[in-house]
Amino acid sequence: MKRSLAILATSLAHGLAITFGLFLLFGAIPGDAVDVLASAGDLDESQQAAMRAELGLDQPAWRRFLAWGAAALAGDLGTSQRFGQPVGPMLWEAAGVTLQLCALSGALGILLAFGLCLAQAAGSRGAQLAVEAINLWSIALPTFCIGVAALLLFSVWLGWLPAIGGLLAPVLILGIDNAGQIAKPLSEEVAEVVARPHVMAARARGLTPLGLARWHVLPLAAPVAVSLTGVMLAGLLGGTLTMELLFGLPGMGALVLNGIQGRDQPVVLAGLVAAALAIVLVNALSAVMQSVLDPRLGGRE
Repeated sequence: MKRSLAILATSLAHGLAITFGLFLLFGAIPGDAVDVLASAGDLDESQQAAMRAELGLDQPAWRRFLAWGAAALAGDLGTSQRFGQPVGPMLWEAAGVTLQLCALSGALGILLAFGLCLAQAAGSRGAQLAVEAINLWSIALPTFCIGVAALLLFSVWLGWLPAIGGLLAPVLILGIDNAGQIAKPLSEEVAEVVARPHVMAARARGLTPLGLARWHVLPLAAPVAVSLTGVMLAGLLGGTLTMELLFGLPGMGALVLNGIQGRDQPVVLAGLVAAALAIVLVNALSAVMQSVLDPRLGGRE
């Protein structure tokens, strides 16, 4: 219990540090939303100064951060400086697309990796070869390059899939890549568990491969499996944002990119902070689950 609380407290501190860091980094970018609006030539210097004062852009960074943080904790993410719309609904709509892609590709990756490792534990030689193949795919082939190739082949040349807005191609690409990230280390852990004396003895007593995997392999490999899944889910968000931009999905990747192009601070901060906090939360939950599954991680608690 103490370890779990310590993990959550540390994650909260990380979240606050990341949020403040993102705020400062965005402030270091030359220009602001007023400069973007003034680029059309419709605002003179006095009008620009008045607009900056209205938006609070003339305040010190620390004061703007405190004001933004207080409002965000109250559920107010501000108003887009470029479009004049509330950021909350914009982020909610974009997050729905991102979460859908994350959920589908993450589920595919987990099912594929765990299925292959269980088949390997049951003695399938083909499963072991498949693990090596998808691990090589994940290491040697960047998802962005595969996405470009998939667009050219299936959308431009063959016309089987839509070039913009389709989910099938990005889900498959990210799912296989995610499976490759966790299948290899998980398969090595499974092989080590299978070679243990009590597991070999259970096999010698006639326990079926399915029963062997269910009663002996899975419980012993669970902490490693949770750790690998947490790492995969935390890294999934970055690949998801890339696929959104490549396949024209209106998710958080497109929202943040448009915000950066327009120097729209409330939009960019809301998107980046939401993504960062999601990664911190996934890592925290993974660490808590590991401590629950393997009490040795908690010392003498």
